[in-house]
Amino acid sequence: MNRLLFVILTIFTTLSAKSQIDWSAEVITDSPTSGHIVLKVDVENGYHFYAFPPEGGINSLEIVASASNGVELFNPEASVEPVTEYSAPMQQTLASWHDDVEFSIPFTLSEVAGANFSVYVRYQFCNDTQCFTPQKKQFDLHFGADTDAEANAVSISTTTEANDTDGSDKGVASTGPVASSAQISQWWEPVETSSPASDKSPWAILIIGFLGGLAALLTPCVWPMIPMTLSFFLKKGKATNKSKRDALTYGISIILIYLILGLAITLIFGASKLNALSTSALFNIIFFVLLVVFAVSFFGAFDIKLPSKWSNAIDAKAENTTGVLSIFFMAFTLALVSFSCTGPIIGTLLVEAASRGSLLGPALGMGGFALGLALPFSIFALFPSMLKEMPKSGGWLNTVKVVLGFIELILSLKFLSVADMAYGWGLLNRDVFITLWIVLFALLGLYLLGKIRFAHDDKVEKLSVGRFFLALVSLSIALYMLPGLWGAPLKAFSAFVPPIETQAFNLHNHTTDYIEFDDYDAAMQYGIENNKPVLVDFSGWGCVNCRKMEAEVFDTESVRKVLAEDFVVVKLMVDEKAALSEPFVVTEGDQTLTLTTVGEKWSYLQSHKFGANSQPYYIVLNGKGEALSEPVYYDSNVDSFITWLEVAAAKY
Repeated sequence: MNRLLFVILTIFTTLSAKSQIDWSAEVITDSPTSGHIVLKVDVENGYHFYAFPPEGGINSLEIVASASNGVELFNPEASVEPVTEYSAPMQQTLASWHDDVEFSIPFTLSEVAGANFSVYVRYQFCNDTQCFTPQKKQFDLHFGADTDAEANAVSISTTTEANDTDGSDKGVASTGPVASSAQISQWWEPVETSSPASDKSPWAILIIGFLGGLAALLTPCVWPMIPMTLSFFLKKGKATNKSKRDALTYGISIILIYLILGLAITLIFGASKLNALSTSALFNIIFFVLLVVFAVSFFGAFDIKLPSKWSNAIDAKAENTTGVLSIFFMAFTLALVSFSCTGPIIGTLLVEAASRGSLLGPALGMGGFALGLALPFSIFALFPSMLKEMPKSGGWLNTVKVVLGFIELILSLKFLSVADMAYGWGLLNRDVFITLWIVLFALLGLYLLGKIRFAHDDKVEKLSVGRFFLALVSLSIALYMLPGLWGAPLKAFSAFVPPIETQAFNLHNHTTDYIEFDDYDAAMQYGIENNKPVLVDFSGWGCVNCRKMEAEVFDTESVRKVLAEDFVVVKLMVDEKAALSEPFVVTEGDQTLTLTTVGEKWSYLQSHKFGANSQPYYIVLNGKGEALSEPVYYDSNVDSFITWLEVAAAKY
């Protein structure tokens, strides 16, 4: 009962964490040429957040305000003083706000005109028992008359950064030069870069597709096709040259059917559209629901079948037709009957492969899948007698069915998580996701041990060696993920779980930290003022390799130390669905594009400036927006990444 209460408390804490400290921002007019930005903070009873240095905590408040050209910003002023008290857990005296507070950032304009503002906030809050992961806020505001959409954040007023383990935070007042509109435009000018070979990874897509095809062979929809294949090819006679050609034709037909299916779906939606769909809420929720429905079906609640008259008609056509055409119809019967099991595999494969933005990925993925599925059936067709030795459908196949149901439930959470992160709902943060995976893997292990039975399962009298080792793997995964509830990085599953920033309760702290912007222009300006190159990180909520890079490379102390000392970092999420404060209008040739979301803006920047559209994508720029390095895509070698950073820093 205590453990259950702990899990419930963890889930509740995670879902409610981000609502305890609410920020809002507005611009107040004092005169035609002056005003102030007001940041209002609502602090729920029992919570507090740390203050400015030098009295601040280990993660003190950071406010980075910026404005368009011709605007002078002044330091933020708090409406009330923070409370200073001794913190026993921190063993030092800290200052923090326990009640509602307002911050005012005065500004003046050189002339009566409009201005654009961008305010970046980073803060950490705690209650009496625990502290939560530092949170970030970004506000884009407007004052006065209309301004040029490209004249965005440029004049940094004040920032504070806190990285020292002894709590001695450093305040950095900005007094550097202010960028002009021409300089901002230069930051967006295209640069020539090469595309590393790791961006393609054609063999990886092909192999993943091939393994998916082999896995599909064990599904309860494909397995019944084995005796049908046996019956069909036994009628063809003994193994002659003609039977060999028939078997080869059968395999090629399966490959062509699946390949044409995959390319047709990609052409209808477009490869880049599939990539965009992969982070849309509707698409991911539909896939989530489909996988849950398939899982419930595999557990025995009901059967999902295509209309029998479809498969019967195709089967009859295969029986009544002779020659190559009959073999093709037999292959089409296989594709049709097995669709209810292969559909989720195909859909997932197409979305992942299409993230490369071309037809090559889906073609290789579907080709590999079809090859993996067709190869065993071609062998069965060549040697029909082998099929007689295959085990018949029975209790073992229902076990495979239930295990697939667990796997589909586990994978379904990934689709829901992508939609949740892209739209910022906060329903499936890292804590909740990990909790659900722990429960599902534990239940799968107990099922394999025979401790749980579903409607169509036979009683497990004796435990086979295979079931024992599968149960061992499943339960080991559940135990491995348990420390993730307290912030352990879980690098083995970093590609699937939400990023650590969504973790509400995190005991995994770093001795070094670095400022990470989420606005390109603000980061470029900050780099100029602090004489540092800018590392641009194009990422995405639905990007699996981005999560792996963050866990395996950016989460290491050696990389964090280099970034904190020598770089300004900006992470741009190309699938962020948050709306821009005002539309971003760009011209491409004769076409005018109106971008309305944050993700569309950063996706345009990546394709326009760097000619790339896949993530992760890392490149280092100087203050003029010129490339100091060739881009790096996915490369989890920490030493090579540090070398790449050091070479770029030396060029700067």
